[in-house]
Amino acid sequence: MVKSSGEAAPRTPATLSRPVSWFLLAFGVWSWFIWITFVKNLWKDGSGLAFDDAGEPTGYFWVHLLLAVTSFLLGTAVGLIGLRGVRALRRTS
Repeated sequence: MVKSSGEAAPRTPATLSRPVSWFLLAFGVWSWFIWITFVKNLWKDGSGLAFDDAGEPTGYFWVHLLLAVTSFLLGTAVGLIGLRGVRALRRTS
């Protein structure tokens, strides 16, 4: 943003509300729990979907592993945003 004098206006940091911050943090924790559990179960899969008869990973395994890793990383990022929001609210209270 630019002031009428032509110089840049100081930026004010945006803050998240307390419920949104806690929701994002809880979502990040939930994501860790769910996706780590999913990968453990995928690794132990005995149905023949994740591993073929020779014990080699199948396309099903790789697609679901990629889905889990992506979701885990996104959940981690969302959780960190929530953590930063909670910490910022505690500094201002």
